[in-house]
Amino acid sequence: MTAPSTEATRPTAAGLQNALTDLREFLAFKIGAEEYGVDILRVQEIRSYEKPTAIANAAAELKGVVNLRGVIVPIIDLRLKLGLQEARYDPLTVVIVLNIGQRVVGVVVDSVSDVLTLEREQLRPVPALDMDLHRDHLLAIGSVDDRMLILLDIEKLLAPALASHPPGH
Repeated sequence: MTAPSTEATRPTAAGLQNALTDLREFLAFKIGAEEYGVDILRVQEIRSYEKPTAIANAAAELKGVVNLRGVIVPIIDLRLKLGLQEARYDPLTVVIVLNIGQRVVGVVVDSVSDVLTLEREQLRPVPALDMDLHRDHLLAIGSVDDRMLILLDIEKLLAPALASHPPGH
């Protein structure tokens, strides 16, 4: 039995356009020197960073949990989740509170830029790279004037972390 071809699992340009038909507005944020974007419809709120309550034996990217109006919300450092070096938390550091399926989760980012509306013509497929890079959490590259945004499928990116911490646990 052979493994499925990675070519078959890569989204085509037509598939990308179909997948992004309803995703036009993105919240832009920075992690290091790079700018990323998530579907604005997933965003519940943006909060200043407060040190969460740590959880013993948690993965490094799970910084802990906070009580947000009676809901216990896991806080994930997106820099660590993406395999980048750990950040210093400063006054610009924020937590983007997201609705992912039936879950509420907070992601720590360096700063929030703005909300951008992107037309289909501004979206480009993620380039094929001959590296051991998991691309399934990348939707597209958005281009706005001289800016390039890495558009994340935040649900796919956070799925492994959320699966290991079911709701209410």
